[in-house]
Amino acid sequence: MSQQEEKKTDNSHDLFAVRKAKLDSMRDKGFDPFRAEWEQTHTSKTAIESFDPSTPEGENSPHEVSVAGRILVYRLMGKASFLKILDRDGIIQLYVSRDALPEGVYNDDFKKNIDVGDIIGARGKLFRTKTGEITVRVKEYKMLSKSLRPLPEKWHGLTDSEQIYRQRYLDLIVNQDSRRRFMLRSKIVRQIREFLWSRDFVEVETPSLHSVAGGAAAKPFTTHFNALDCDFYLRIALELYLKRMLVGGFDRVFEMGRVFRNEGLSRKHNPEFTMLEVYQAYSDHNGMMELIHSMIMSICQNVLGSTSIPRADGGAIELGGQWRKAKYKDLIIEATGDENWFSLPREEKLSACQKLGIQVDPKLEDYEITNNVYEKLVEPSLIQPTFVLQIPKELCPLAKINRSDDSVLDVFELCINGQEIAPAYSEQNDPFIQREMFERQVGEETQKLDEDFLEALEYGMPPAGGMGVGIDRLVILLTGASNIRDTILFPSLRPE
Repeated sequence: MSQQEEKKTDNSHDLFAVRKAKLDSMRDKGFDPFRAEWEQTHTSKTAIESFDPSTPEGENSPHEVSVAGRILVYRLMGKASFLKILDRDGIIQLYVSRDALPEGVYNDDFKKNIDVGDIIGARGKLFRTKTGEITVRVKEYKMLSKSLRPLPEKWHGLTDSEQIYRQRYLDLIVNQDSRRRFMLRSKIVRQIREFLWSRDFVEVETPSLHSVAGGAAAKPFTTHFNALDCDFYLRIALELYLKRMLVGGFDRVFEMGRVFRNEGLSRKHNPEFTMLEVYQAYSDHNGMMELIHSMIMSICQNVLGSTSIPRADGGAIELGGQWRKAKYKDLIIEATGDENWFSLPREEKLSACQKLGIQVDPKLEDYEITNNVYEKLVEPSLIQPTFVLQIPKELCPLAKINRSDDSVLDVFELCINGQEIAPAYSEQNDPFIQREMFERQVGEETQKLDEDFLEALEYGMPPAGGMGVGIDRLVILLTGASNIRDTILFPSLRPE
């Protein structure tokens, strides 16, 4: 540990001791702040909004407010002090004077015991200061929770990313951008639900523990189910249970929940993430195009107030208007500059990848080589909204094969800002073709076949469109975050 780190640790320990002594002093006087209660009649926002702007400077409003929050900063003076407290809506200023409190309280209690980080309640009338700030003139206050550890030195922000993710509670206290981002995430999720409910979709809950890890090509987390004495898997997708709902007669269903993929950590991927999956009977991937476009427009209208998303490079992503449609094959040809790409021998494709600066495992199948070009060259270039159509059939065993070209599927991948936001399919409902495609995917590992799902299809599943939306990636896009960890409250981290 460096001398600076030792000094910081010692300083934190000393401050803890000082604050603990204040707490002990309060308890000796018969008051325990951790047992306090407070009636909060207003938040900072509603209190400020309630102030009559015609009230002359310095004069009190006619009504009282009762607010509560965490002290971010204060200026203690001889006979009066100013504080700023943070609540769920923002910040409000308090003015505490000796003469407004009961005799002795200001000097013997308030000034001696208050620290940055403490949570207090305050009651009084509003007034406007000389600088124009709406402020509570406190006539009563109560310590609601004594903060024993000091907040980060600069109350306006944390700079260490590791600390931000490990101690998100501190990040939310001191970083206003983080608070706004997570409040915005909540509003986005709420708007998604309200949009789907308005279209008669039913929200359901399906199991998180699966006996077969199906619905996606991903490595699962495995756990042992003691009561049944067998291994289960944390779900890697929501799909197969939601399709069982279609078989059961629920024509429009969706679920928003956690899924788990035992894969790497990156700017775009967290092993535990939130997925929305939507299924609509008697629709197809074209219907899903309209659905995702309308859903994002509803978010722009009701949450963001704009269809233009600024980019770090000074440009903007325009979500309004019509979105581009492009075939997978055409994008590959455009990226490689070779019209004959799909007829090239495998070795020539590998050589071309090397010239394009794409590292490819030479053991990959032909279609996997091409998909490496797509993922590393094509997808990052799709900044404006683009529906990528007619994906090769080897990449997804759960979609219908295109009638005019049996090498591709009736699917789309919606790409925005260089990443996939939402894949959608015309869902496969032929049990024989579905079994064949599953068997091709799992190869000799037939134990991975979800026989119960295949049996469900044999009872008859209506034609349907289905779509998945990575909520975390959508929030990255809509909030301008640069990292998936900035959109997940408590991202996956190695234990300290």
